[in-house]
Amino acid sequence: MLLLGFFLGLAVGIGFWIWQQIQLNRYLGRVLSPLTANTSEVSLPLIPRLQRKIATIKQQRQDSQHSLQIYKDLLDFAPLGYLQVDEENQLLWCNQQAREMLYLQSWQPEQVRLLLELVRSYDLDHLIEQTRDWQKAQTKEWVFHPACDNAAEMPTIKSLTLRSFSLPLPHGQVGVFLENRQPLLDMNQERDRSFSDLAHELRTPLTSIRLVVETLQNRLDPPLNRWVNRLMQEVDRLINLVQSWLELTQMEANPTMQLHLEVLELRSLILSVWETLEPLTQKQHLSLSYTGPENLWIKADPARIYQVFLNLLDNSIKYSPPCTSIQIQAKIISTEDGDRPNPVLEINLIDAGIGFSQADLPYIFERFYRGDKARTHSPLPESNSMGAIVGNGLGLAIVWQILAAHGASIKAMNHPETGGAWMQLQLPEVMANSQSQDYS
Repeated sequence: MLLLGFFLGLAVGIGFWIWQQIQLNRYLGRVLSPLTANTSEVSLPLIPRLQRKIATIKQQRQDSQHSLQIYKDLLDFAPLGYLQVDEENQLLWCNQQAREMLYLQSWQPEQVRLLLELVRSYDLDHLIEQTRDWQKAQTKEWVFHPACDNAAEMPTIKSLTLRSFSLPLPHGQVGVFLENRQPLLDMNQERDRSFSDLAHELRTPLTSIRLVVETLQNRLDPPLNRWVNRLMQEVDRLINLVQSWLELTQMEANPTMQLHLEVLELRSLILSVWETLEPLTQKQHLSLSYTGPENLWIKADPARIYQVFLNLLDNSIKYSPPCTSIQIQAKIISTEDGDRPNPVLEINLIDAGIGFSQADLPYIFERFYRGDKARTHSPLPESNSMGAIVGNGLGLAIVWQILAAHGASIKAMNHPETGGAWMQLQLPEVMANSQSQDYS
């Protein structure tokens, strides 16, 4: 009886053990089924399959770590700085270039600290927050003023102009690329200083040459005086180029130039400029069409704003076909300035010429940019019969600087109807009544 109970208990134990193995196999089979769903391998015993999958996962992890290290090494050798923060703006990693730009040499990767504690820049912090909130790549240029705990080192630390490119990453992280623009800006300033010094030195000999040419003009008879007249034109062109360069350099050195603001009537100002250019308009049989509110007044520096319209109308006259009209359309538009609407004067100057090429449009207001040859040579036979190039490439750059000093803006386009150049100006400080007239 005792022996029977022993064997019965043994059978029950063996049966229970077998049932547990069966349940374990079923459970492991369900766990491993996603791993083997896309494979056509012959079914193997459960334990070897599990070991093989674990080995595969370990290899994949090693490969990922190796790839990550390669990317970090590449970023360390890249000419751009790079940093990465987590969802709480804690610095996770940055390359050597970012450490040098942001003065982070004392930071170690194992440290967990807020980026704002390490880099006292609210511009960078705001850029990161904006990128995370909008989930879109952002670009920003800003001036970084480094902070230093050592007072003795402060005189040697200079501010840097940085351009940042940020992009959102998974799990709320943000990556930021940093470009140091300061060497380029320093080089441009040095170039401008050199050109300015050269322009100052050129004024005296050019004035002397002009006096000699004036003397020859009075002593030579046709046809020899034709060459002296041409020489006078070229000397005047050089003098104008030097003067324009000096003027532009002064404007850029002092963006908030001293303006003598007065209240001016727009239509009278434009008509006075047109009368100055009348000898050119008569040769081409050009007309001016002004459309806008009557008695439209602006607050501007008379000499500077006169120069703006002189340069713009002079360009339009040069590139307009004969017997066409140059249009000036003025209107008051409303822009939002906080919670209050802000009246702004919009002036559209449109000609019927060949317009700008699409490749030139982004660079129209850069100094010495000449663009398409079709817009850098005058269509008038009298002007380019000797191959002379009209203009010096500084007129529109000066226009942009003058308008910027007035808090105004200008944009270059091609008009969809005339196909010609379309200059759109927006000026603040406008006063007008509601009537409108067309003066042609």
